[in-house]
Amino acid sequence: MTKPGAQVTVTTEVGYCPFCRRSRTLRREERHLGGLVRTNIDCESCHRTLSSTMGVPQPKAEEAVPEEAAAPAAPAEPEVPKQAPKRAPKPKPAARAAARKAAPRKTAAAKKTRS
Repeated sequence: MTKPGAQVTVTTEVGYCPFCRRSRTLRREERHLGGLVRTNIDCESCHRTLSSTMGVPQPKAEEAVPEEAAAPAAPAEPEVPKQAPKRAPKPKPAARAAARKAAPRKTAAAKKTRS
């Protein structure tokens, strides 16, 4: 089999295949198509496609900035969780309540049959 092109990233990982009902080696193939990425996940034992998706590329680990480095160093003070002020429940509009009480349900008239 030939090697995939430069625009294709192939990785393997151990995962569960629902068709084999066992842990198997799964092949993840990411094809870069302009601004989108097509990702196929296949079982290498039964050669079935488990997942096929299109989407925007995920940021790589090297490109992602760790949160610890991005956040400025703050003095070490224990944070006290703030409690949100309790809100009073919204009153229902009086007009809506009055309309419900004023409009009784109508019952269907009994059908008359000829004897």
